[in-house]
Amino acid sequence: MSAERSAPHPVLIEACVDSVPSAVAAEAGGAGRVELCDNLIEGGTTPSAGAIEEAKARLRIPVFVMIRPRGGDFLYSDMEYAIMRRDIAHARALGADGVVLGLLLADGSPDLEKTRALVEAARPLPVTFHRAFDVCRDPQAALETLAGLGIARVLTSGQQATVPEGAELIATLVRQAGARIGILPGCGIDETNVAQVVERTGAREVHVRGTSPVRSGMAYRNPRVSFRSPVDGDDSVLDVTDTARIRSIAQVLAAV
Repeated sequence: MSAERSAPHPVLIEACVDSVPSAVAAEAGGAGRVELCDNLIEGGTTPSAGAIEEAKARLRIPVFVMIRPRGGDFLYSDMEYAIMRRDIAHARALGADGVVLGLLLADGSPDLEKTRALVEAARPLPVTFHRAFDVCRDPQAALETLAGLGIARVLTSGQQATVPEGAELIATLVRQAGARIGILPGCGIDETNVAQVVERTGAREVHVRGTSPVRSGMAYRNPRVSFRSPVDGDDSVLDVTDTARIRSIAQVLAAV
């Protein structure tokens, strides 16, 4: 299957997921691609080999794998960079359809040398540059750099907290990018605003979560112990991709 298959809707939905059940739910709702992560509470890190392999066994849509060795910022040490190279090799071997990454220099510009090497290591898989872009010092200059490196698309909220707030910059980036590199709006998009996002930005893909809280079947809970850090809730309640919410987004986009 091509990693760049045609969208099932006029605007392709990429679902950001942190589990295989969520990936399956996203496909059932009409997503055309998933970004498979772990640890979304930290913005997403590299998923396990088992998660990648199981997702590929169960899904028919492309699976793009997050390559991020830790949470926090995007200035990586040589050791972390070596981990990223190994994770790309493992993702390729497990059948990933693309990878998602982002590396910056201390001055807030894309790390040209390391990013170029990782793009080469990923070939022939397409590479998405993730929301590290949103903390670049100069987004328009960064876009030119990334286009020149052969990055397939940039995931961005328009350097704001959410896409609706950053829509003006995203529209500017879409015009600047032309056909050279894709612009993928992501963060804060849902069924209530996706049509407006597409209209305001001109984007032809959107990146969504579409989750709902789901309680596990665990009957016993020790209220004195929590494994979340910081302790902020019930370990037995998880945000899981909701097929109905993804379907609602798809239905809105079908009319755009």
